[in-house]
Amino acid sequence: MSRHPVLKATALLLGVLLVACTSSSVQQSSTTSVSTTTQTAPTTVSRVVALTSLSADIIHRLDKTKLVGMSGSRLLSPNPEFAQVTKVSEGRSQPSLEKIVALKPDFVIGAAGFHDPIMNKLKSMGIKTLLTKVDSWQSLNDLTSAIAAILQSDPRPLLNHYQTFIKPTNQPSSTLVLVSRQPILAPNKTSWAGDLMTQFGTKNLVAELQGQSQFGGYITLSAEKVLEANPEVLILVDTGQGEVEKFKSEPFWSKLKATQNDRVYTFDYYGLVNPGSIDAIEKACTQLQQIFTKKKA
Repeated sequence: MSRHPVLKATALLLGVLLVACTSSSVQQSSTTSVSTTTQTAPTTVSRVVALTSLSADIIHRLDKTKLVGMSGSRLLSPNPEFAQVTKVSEGRSQPSLEKIVALKPDFVIGAAGFHDPIMNKLKSMGIKTLLTKVDSWQSLNDLTSAIAAILQSDPRPLLNHYQTFIKPTNQPSSTLVLVSRQPILAPNKTSWAGDLMTQFGTKNLVAELQGQSQFGGYITLSAEKVLEANPEVLILVDTGQGEVEKFKSEPFWSKLKATQNDRVYTFDYYGLVNPGSIDAIEKACTQLQQIFTKKKA
């Protein structure tokens, strides 16, 4: 049987993980200081292009009148208010430089690592840029505050809204999150998913581990290591490639405590691995709250 479908599925997942995991906290193209970023921003910012769905969502909630361009997103497209915003890219394609420049933006916000080439071109044209990474709850707050400073908006209502998402549990369960099957990848505490486990007070079994994965915040596990970890709670990420069903064919599957006690849960990629949007984050947090407040068998 050809291995091409498996390789294709793995390449797709690794690609989306690259976007989620290689961006650097909140950093302006010419400096890593958020405070310096706000000081070097134009006195009045009225036209902003967001190259990530999360940044577009934050801008829209802080001051939707200033969002003039964005990347296409299945997360935001159901909201008719985004229909009138010019799309500068679709899917995982690189944004169109021509479309961005035509919008005459004061500021462009994108993901470091993925958007570096086009951001460097924009910077050379004198357009202010902000490179972002959200790999922890604190970095979400920092990004929101940085964007609010650029827009001269008050971030407190949105920051207070975030606080309602997290309710730490007093019944920590040993947990393993698996985001890929070939290779088996699990997030440690330095990833967005891993930090969410920390926020909810659960015991991420690989939180402190460091591995050889090319993606920061993720480690590669063997089937033997999964069985050795033997989590009480197992969370699988649905990437639309049928990986969840394939996991059930693994020899270790029926031997896990999580499987035996019916504590295996499936999550969308957005919200848990890649923050994606505020609604996606809230949905993931609601699911985690339900899981970690469930009494142990």
